[in-house]
Amino acid sequence: MSTRLIAGVCLALAAAGALAEPEPEWTLYTGLGTTQTHLIDLDGAIVKSWSSAYPPGISVYLHDGGSILRAANDFSLPGPAGGGVGGRIQIIAWDGTLEWDYVLAGANHRGHHDYRLLPNGNILAIVWERMTAGEAIAMGRDPATVGAEVWSEGIYEIQRTGPTTGDVVWEWHVWDHLVQDFDPGKPNFGDPADHPEKVDINFIPNGANPDWLHFNGLDYNPELDQIIVSCHAFDELWVFSRDAASSGDLLYRWGNPRAYGRGAVGDQKFFNQHNAQWIDEGLPGAGNILVYNNGNGRPAGAFSSVEELTPPLLPDGTYTLAPAQAYGPAAPTWICDNAGGSTFYSSFISGAQRLPNGNTLVCVGASGEFIELAPDCSVEWDHVAGGSQFRATRIAARDVRLRGLLWCAPDLALPYDQLDFSDIVEFLNQFAGGLPGADLAEPVGVFDFSDVIAYLIAFDAGCP
Repeated sequence: MSTRLIAGVCLALAAAGALAEPEPEWTLYTGLGTTQTHLIDLDGAIVKSWSSAYPPGISVYLHDGGSILRAANDFSLPGPAGGGVGGRIQIIAWDGTLEWDYVLAGANHRGHHDYRLLPNGNILAIVWERMTAGEAIAMGRDPATVGAEVWSEGIYEIQRTGPTTGDVVWEWHVWDHLVQDFDPGKPNFGDPADHPEKVDINFIPNGANPDWLHFNGLDYNPELDQIIVSCHAFDELWVFSRDAASSGDLLYRWGNPRAYGRGAVGDQKFFNQHNAQWIDEGLPGAGNILVYNNGNGRPAGAFSSVEELTPPLLPDGTYTLAPAQAYGPAAPTWICDNAGGSTFYSSFISGAQRLPNGNTLVCVGASGEFIELAPDCSVEWDHVAGGSQFRATRIAARDVRLRGLLWCAPDLALPYDQLDFSDIVEFLNQFAGGLPGADLAEPVGVFDFSDVIAYLIAFDAGCP
């Protein structure tokens, strides 16, 4: 290691200024009906693909070390099987090794649609739960509206225990949070308008279709320890606590107040929405909720929009609700229903993601088009992947999970592929902020002089 390099680091420690975050550069997606997951650059070129034995079931996320966490649809598995069916969760390494292959299916349950990785390394999963007609009637469902069975929903937290095994360490079930006003002799009798924290078992917009609720997305907020789900059939998003000490009742819901008796048809805001999520800390709009509103049955016509809500959150983690009123806000904080003046529409799937630069990446799922929209809805980037795409996720150019795979560890600052003093300054900024890009030595998560030494050695060695 050169004396000049060490002197340069000392100078940078004294004089470094904050540099801008690198711009996002990769986009991750997996096409419906395919067995491939792709990572593309901004030119649309595929830079990495992962293969599975199964089509998606149906979300995919970048995981540690360049692996992917991928939902898979194994048609041979038992359990409910509607749109978005999964039943298997896999972790596939960068080199194609299948690191985890977990079956989440049984005679009366099956994972579907979406999964999320928690900060503790566990995985949240959406699970259909099959109930017989008799079980539904026993809970107050009107017998005239029951078919052969009813699929309720659950959220399971799974802890990996081995290459094909896992333990459910926490679970939440819609069936534990019901209200009904049909039969006073059955459990949970009451007026749904008086119990917005409960789910009305007799609100059945899909009639006798067994897929009563059809969750199609979820997210987790670590600061609040709360979960958000997109309930497609109710045209709502729901929020509830993961805290084991909480009741698990709904804390907040938005999109269709008619579902809890506090609104009429004209008050409906969502129309088969997808991908309800909190905007992450550090991003423009942090703490707000972002949703892809598909627009099926929209009174003004069938077109999609991306909408950002500011929920009425209180300091104690609850949400403001006036007596006999619907949850606010009255309208989205931001809405984009066009791309550079042209409407976009997908009747199913689809999603959106807020980016560090303030733009929003939109996946128009039916057409397989990815569009990066500025706040004024102008188009900053677009790509047609083809086929149908459940979702697309933008990955930062220097995402630490791709370090040593798609980028060289010491190459942290623009211009990329050129090591110079700005890279050292950026390392020091990340080191001071405790950011993952500066976490180069064991133990992971501890920032000390060993990380500085590891960086200097890498810098001195240069990049391929």
